[in-house]
Amino acid sequence: MLIQLSSAALMAAEVAEEHAEGTPALVYGAVIFGIFMVLMFATMAFTSLGHRHEAVTEHVDPQRQYPNKHDHGQGISE
Repeated sequence: MLIQLSSAALMAAEVAEEHAEGTPALVYGAVIFGIFMVLMFATMAFTSLGHRHEAVTEHVDPQRQYPNKHDHGQGISE
């Protein structure tokens, strides 16, 4: 993943070098690479949020206004 990020930053730097005369291409590459690194670290920081607690089943409430249709008929009192 790091190789892909660095290659994307280098390609963006090459494109930026063709369009901008005053700013060096490495500055654009470094900025883009830094943005990608921040996004990668944010993604890695939040990967375990879904695994903190065990899944809890929802209780069946027949008085609910909009019941979920996933209780397999347990909440229906006919």
